[in-house]
Amino acid sequence: MSCDTHVLVIGAGIVGVSAALNLQRRGLRVTLADRRAPGEGASFGNAGILVPGAMVPVPVPGLMKKAPGMLLRGKGPLFLRWPYLPVMLPWLARYLANGTDRNVRRIADALMPIIGDSLEEHLALARGTPAEARIRAQPYLFAYRDRAAFEADGYGWAIRRAQGVGWREFEGDAVSGLEPALGPGYRFVAALEASHGRVDGPGDYVKALAESFVAAGGALVEAAFTDFARDGEKITGVLFADRVIRADKILVAAGAWSARVLKPLGLRIPLESERGYHAELWEPEGGPAHCIMLSDSKTAVTPMTGRVRFAGLVEFGGLDAGPRRAPLRAVRAGAAAFPGMSWRRETEWLGHRPAPADSIPYIGAVPAWPNVYTAFGHHHVGLTGGARTGRLVADLIAGATPNIDMTPYRVDR
Repeated sequence: MSCDTHVLVIGAGIVGVSAALNLQRRGLRVTLADRRAPGEGASFGNAGILVPGAMVPVPVPGLMKKAPGMLLRGKGPLFLRWPYLPVMLPWLARYLANGTDRNVRRIADALMPIIGDSLEEHLALARGTPAEARIRAQPYLFAYRDRAAFEADGYGWAIRRAQGVGWREFEGDAVSGLEPALGPGYRFVAALEASHGRVDGPGDYVKALAESFVAAGGALVEAAFTDFARDGEKITGVLFADRVIRADKILVAAGAWSARVLKPLGLRIPLESERGYHAELWEPEGGPAHCIMLSDSKTAVTPMTGRVRFAGLVEFGGLDAGPRRAPLRAVRAGAAAFPGMSWRRETEWLGHRPAPADSIPYIGAVPAWPNVYTAFGHHHVGLTGGARTGRLVADLIAGATPNIDMTPYRVDR
C-alpha cells in the first residue's frame, strides 16, 4: 500500500494507539483522533493486568440462577441501574443466552488468539519506546478462601485448561509464603504464570505509546466525533466538532462509544457499557507484591508505583449516568483482604468497557463500507488484547493477511 494512504483512527485507547503505531510502522500516514487525550478512558482505569487466562466470559452456565441474587443484595460483583433495564433488555437477552457451555467454549476459542500472547505482544509494541519500561512479567494470583471454593469455580478452570493455560497451586502456609500481605481469610491460590504480566500505570503507558507515535510523525487530534463525511455512497472522512478530516481509510476503535459512532452508517451493533470501577490507595505500606484476583468478590488488585489499585465489578447502566456509591464501596472493600496494609489517601474512578452481546470483539472491515474498519468490543480484556488487536487490524488495513482466521470477529456476524 502507498505511503500516501491516509488512515484516520477514531479512539485513542490502547486498541486505537496500538493500531496507529502498527500502521505507522508499515509506512502509512496516520491521524489519531479522540475527544479526550490518549489513554483517558477505560485504558486509564483498568486493572493494568495482562491476562491470557482471561478467556472465560462473564456469562457462563449457572449465571442465570445466580444473577438475581447478586443484583438484589447490592454488594456485587454484579450491579444494575434499574431504570436502565428496559433500555438494555434486548441486549441483555442475547448476552445471557450466550452463557451455555457450547457458547462459552466458542467465545474462549475466539478470544485466545487475541489475548494468548499478551505479554509478548505488548513488549513488541512498546519496544524502543519509553512505554517499554512500564511492562512487568509477573504471575497472576487467583485467591480463594479454601480449596473447596476453588473447586466450586472449576468450570472456569476447565475452560482455561482446555485452552492450554496452566497454573500452580498453593495452599495453607504456602499462600503466605507466596504473598505475605494476603490475609488469613485466603488459604488457597492458583497462580497463572506463562505470558502473564502487568502494566505499571496503564493510562501513562498508553500516553507514552501515543507520544512515540507523534514523535515519529503521527498526527494527534483532540476533537469530538460528529458524523462521517461522504461523497455519494463513499466515505471520504470524518466530521468532528470543529473540522473535517479527510482519509482514505477509517478505523473505529472508540471502545464503548463505537456503536454510536457507527450508527450513522446504518449499523446496529449489540454493544453495551460494562461499567467498571476502581479505587486506589496511595502511598501504601504492607501492600501486595503480586497482581491478585480476589475470587469471592471478583476484585482485581494491582500494585502500581505509589499506590495499589482495586478494580473490577460489572455494572450495567449505560454510558451517560454518573458513578454510584454501592459499586465503589464494593470495589474498595477489597482492601480488607490485606489487613496489614496502611495508606495515606484514596481516589476513585468509573469507566466504560465495551461489551458485545457475545463477548467477542469486532475486528475487521465493514462490508457495506469497504474503507471503514472496526477494532472494539474487548469487554474486560481490552488492555490484554489491545496490542494484538492493533497489529491484526493494521494488517487488514495495509492489505496483508493476518495469521489467524478473522471470521469470528466480523462486524456483520
